[in-house]
Amino acid sequence: MFFSNVVISSILAAAATALPHSIRDDSSSGGNVQIVNNLGTDVYLWSTSAESGDMETLTSGGGTYSEKWQTNPNGGGISIKLSTSEARDSVLQFEYTLDSDKLFWDLSSIDMDSSSEFVKHGFSAVPSDSSCDTATCEAGDSNCAEAYQHPDDVNTLSCTTGAQYVLTLG
Repeated sequence: MFFSNVVISSILAAAATALPHSIRDDSSSGGNVQIVNNLGTDVYLWSTSAESGDMETLTSGGGTYSEKWQTNPNGGGISIKLSTSEARDSVLQFEYTLDSDKLFWDLSSIDMDSSSEFVKHGFSAVPSDSSCDTATCEAGDSNCAEAYQHPDDVNTLSCTTGAQYVLTLG
């Protein structure tokens, strides 16, 4: 049963950008993700469902962005797309889906070039709940096993919705 829930949640998270819906704030969950840009270049991000949200800029050398967990009325997931280009090429994605009191999440490098600044300097996602898994891609690891490289990978993790995550770039 757990495996089927993880597989279903993975499919929902991967399909988030193909589903027509709006994002709504689910502040009751208490958790969030904070993204910290330690790279030497600005990072641009878009929190997306069927449509991209407004572009945000994380300035180089420590710029941050924070997002409380969001839900889609139809159950789809959210993808925070990160790029060092305003054109949105070579993106790293932090993807998540809320399911009751569980957060299913992953990092995706599927749409990221191996020469990306994210690959050059590494990245990691660490939840505040020490009983939950972390994901770390070391500097230079263009085929990181802890991030989706192909749509059929199985790299979805879960934690409680109250956990707070720090996604560190570089």
